[in-house]
Amino acid sequence: MSNNTKEILEKYNIRLDKNKSQNYLIDDNKINFILNSSNISSDETILEIGAGIGTLTIPMAHRAKNVIAIEKDPIIADVLNQRIIQDKIDNVEVINADALKIDYPSFDKIISNLPYQISSPVTFKLLEYPFKLGILMYQLEFARRMQAKPDTQEYSRLSVSLHFRAECEIIDTLNPNAFIPQPKVKSAIIKLIPKRNIELNNYFNSVNRALFQHRNKKARKALVKSAHEIGSNKKELKPILDGINNNILDEKVFKLTPEEIRQISLIVEEIL
Repeated sequence: MSNNTKEILEKYNIRLDKNKSQNYLIDDNKINFILNSSNISSDETILEIGAGIGTLTIPMAHRAKNVIAIEKDPIIADVLNQRIIQDKIDNVEVINADALKIDYPSFDKIISNLPYQISSPVTFKLLEYPFKLGILMYQLEFARRMQAKPDTQEYSRLSVSLHFRAECEIIDTLNPNAFIPQPKVKSAIIKLIPKRNIELNNYFNSVNRALFQHRNKKARKALVKSAHEIGSNKKELKPILDGINNNILDEKVFKLTPEEIRQISLIVEEIL
């Protein structure tokens, strides 16, 4: 497969906007790696977010039953539609919309060079849907946080949230010269497999957020400092937490495992 992205952009007089995360993949080896890692079969529907001019869309259409291609930029979406018509492809639905503001049709796999600006919200939105596999491109720094372990520099609220929702693995990295225009950061391809039947209580997300606002402090102190995040206040919460004898609360936040953070959310649920 020979990549002709530059020719297509010139043909349609398109100038890409880095401020809209319009960084198009032009490295054929990386494109093939994504396609091969996706293991698309002829009975599968593929969702793509940030489809662009069809660099992944068109080759995926030749492998899949259907491709649902979401592209926010109306000019780019129109070019993609024109390419599909020219190539006589009849199994691609182009949706010109903001991926964060619409409901997704049913899909089996999500394969995308995601717009980096929406990495976090779009990932959590995707995980509300049942699907088998995601092969997704992220900024390398973000990807490292997705799969980070406790007591590491990258470990974060994102790491904990995703631990219960998906298996995340960096399967390749990309230098800026794999894209046009070249981003200022390195990128990574993540293999994402959703986890099911993981029950988290109503306080889990707010406790996780409260704790990581003070990741270098002990959990007890972090919760008091961010009491507003869990619907309480410092004066009310401090004496209650001080009265609880639990070693987890005396551990620094960045050393807590996701399971321990879930336990803390259960403690908070019990006392509030």
